Amino acid sequence: MPLPSFHMIDAAPQPVATFSHASEIDGWVFLTGQMPTWPGEPDRALPEGVEAQTRRVMDNLIIVLEGMGLTLENVAQSRVYITEFERDYAAMNETYQSYFAAGKLPARTCIGVTGLAVGALVEIDMVAKRP
Repeated sequence: MPLPSFHMIDAAPQPVATFSHASEIDGWVFLTGQMPTWPGEPDRALPEGVEAQTRRVMDNLIIVLEGMGLTLENVAQSRVYITEFERDYAAMNETYQSYFAAGKLPARTCIGVTGLAVGALVEIDMVAKRP
């Protein structure tokens, strides 16, 4: 059985902890949860509000996917973590959904949490599959 490979994507944001942007085994690609941080600007303030943070997170995930030669069409599953579930769920959901074609939404779990790294309101990770 092959061992996983680990990938850092130059264009993606600097990690906020000790992790690879993605790992891969047998055509399955596991993307580390992305924060709403800015590529190349780790000290820049986070976007304000859950909609803007969700867009930044999704854009960061797209950067990682593209670095792996994939797109959102390859995503089979995602997990969303939000700190203000009752307040932000609907707005996050609308923004998240706008990134996918109608009827092409990956399986998803959404979890309310008490806190996220760098004071973020939202974090999203994904699992993708190579064709």
